[in-house]
Amino acid sequence: MEKREELYSGKAKSVYKTDDADFLILHFRDDTSAFDGKKKEQLARKGQVNNLFNAFIMEKLKAAGIPTHFERCLSERDALVKNMQMLPVECVVRNISAGSLCRRLGVEEGLELNPPTFELFLKNDAQGDPMINTALCVTFGWATEEEIQQMKALTFQVNAVLKQLFDEAGLLLVDYKLEFGLFKGQITLGDEFSPDGCRLWDKATREKLDKDRFRQGLGGVVEAYEEVGRRLGIDFDPRF
Repeated sequence: MEKREELYSGKAKSVYKTDDADFLILHFRDDTSAFDGKKKEQLARKGQVNNLFNAFIMEKLKAAGIPTHFERCLSERDALVKNMQMLPVECVVRNISAGSLCRRLGVEEGLELNPPTFELFLKNDAQGDPMINTALCVTFGWATEEEIQQMKALTFQVNAVLKQLFDEAGLLLVDYKLEFGLFKGQITLGDEFSPDGCRLWDKATREKLDKDRFRQGLGGVVEAYEEVGRRLGIDFDPRF
């Protein structure tokens, strides 16, 4: 697969065209940001760790019958993915109270949420990724009602698979966000699943092992990501 010109550069990943119109190359950089880009830093090995972490998770989800854009890793930092029409909507599931939920509602951190909550946010950095609903998605053409229902169903399928996976590794899946797109008319999971886009706590101590270590200045960000990966059995030094 030939890597061609850059198509898009985001906060932590770059997307490149290939010689096949159906596929793109996702490149994971070491850039890290929080608070809508107000806090930025480069963390050595982060791009490699997130690429390999994401590949592991996407393979688990595909094995569970969840359609994903992921095809295969090409190198330590590059992944081959389907070229999708992304929907500008983020789907968020919360199993335990944390982050913005606590700030919005004034609830304490660490409450088990039963049933888990499901929320929609508009992917728009300039507006601070505001919370939205199905009616707004339909009215403004961000997604159809049927697409939202499919994304919701898939998001909870992901929850069932990953809660068990992380639980067996001694971890709590606190919350996470997913992004979806259309590939040949089918709703398909896109973007990435890594500690950048979810919260993971140690089950016994509730130590934070995710991007909150960067947001809150706790240090050891990449080391925490690698600790999660080690518990899952991810090889962060593969040979390609």
